[in-house]
Amino acid sequence: MNALADLLQRSPAEQVARGYADTAREIAQQPDTWLETARSAVQARPMLRELLAAAEVRPGGAGLVVLTGSGSSLYVAECAAMPLQQALQTTVRAVPSGQMLTHLDGCIPPDRPGLCLSLARSGDSPESTAVVDQVIAARPAWQHVIITCNGAGRLATRYAGRAGTVRLVLADRTCDRSLVMTSSFTNLLVATHVLASLDAPWSYLAQVDRIAAAARRVLDHSAILATAAGGAFRSAMFLGSGSRLGAAREAALKMVEMTAGGVAAAADTFLGLRHGPMSSVHADTLVVCLLASDPITRSYELDLIRELNRKRLGSRLIIGDGVPADVVRDTDLVLDCRGLAGVGDDLATVTDAMAGQLLALFRCLSVDLRPDAPSTDNVIHRVVEDFALYHRHDLQPDAEA
Repeated sequence: MNALADLLQRSPAEQVARGYADTAREIAQQPDTWLETARSAVQARPMLRELLAAAEVRPGGAGLVVLTGSGSSLYVAECAAMPLQQALQTTVRAVPSGQMLTHLDGCIPPDRPGLCLSLARSGDSPESTAVVDQVIAARPAWQHVIITCNGAGRLATRYAGRAGTVRLVLADRTCDRSLVMTSSFTNLLVATHVLASLDAPWSYLAQVDRIAAAARRVLDHSAILATAAGGAFRSAMFLGSGSRLGAAREAALKMVEMTAGGVAAAADTFLGLRHGPMSSVHADTLVVCLLASDPITRSYELDLIRELNRKRLGSRLIIGDGVPADVVRDTDLVLDCRGLAGVGDDLATVTDAMAGQLLALFRCLSVDLRPDAPSTDNVIHRVVEDFALYHRHDLQPDAEA
């Protein structure tokens, strides 16, 4: 049943030869790393409280919270934004670092205080420090939280000791050696959730412990994902509601990255699929349904699945706790994630992401690519290559010209 364990039981030489040694290990270690990350994050609570107060982030306060990152790190932000907004009772937005870099005034109002939370695996991508530098220069009253997996990266080292900045550097083993983000993604997400639980650290730790138990059951049944990955699909559509849309986007990115673009993958909400994207679901499309536990949300999602059944669209992989039998066709695969309902949909994003990682890993191997370095033509790299950074004042025309 545990197809990932089967891969890891092979000799180190074979794992390296097939190019999956790092990726498989980094996916498998995730449940064991989350509680370590959560305990580390809890230790930062006093500093985080001070920072939120300085940023005027409180119920009814003026403070705005902006979560920012690029690529997978942005999807961490998208997974966390709604839960943090509910917990902090203030406006919380997930904004791509690239958007911040080119359109700062449209992303951060000049007349509002706030907190910028920067997320990154390595912290060495050009946008990582450029965005922080820009916010410091343009919004000097803003506070900063940096969460990264690389203590030696520019994002972690550049702002050490700076007033108004809190750094959370996660354990080194969360800084994936593989090209794709796996362990780093879920650990960044777990760490970010501490901001929603500053008044209830033991509840936060207990929730992380429960989601880790559910994740281990996903690993134990990873053969279902291996079977789905071997299906005759040429495209994939990942569906998630609420904060789980961010996890769906991350899962779609993993499929694209690990197949070097060989599988076209997209993500949407269940309700959003009807508004055009359903036209891309064909007989050779795998539809991955991240089924909510919340009963109202699930009711809408089940209606959409029934509509896909009536229209005979796509093959299907349904992931959730207690998937109702009446929506499952004979050709569908179901990954029943017992325990997710007890954790709630917001933190279930980490198991969603892990399922997406496994699906992409097995697909990558099935098409004879190397998961640790699937970009055969070096189109993408583990850390984005340096590019020119432009400053608006340097590009202004001469006033006397």
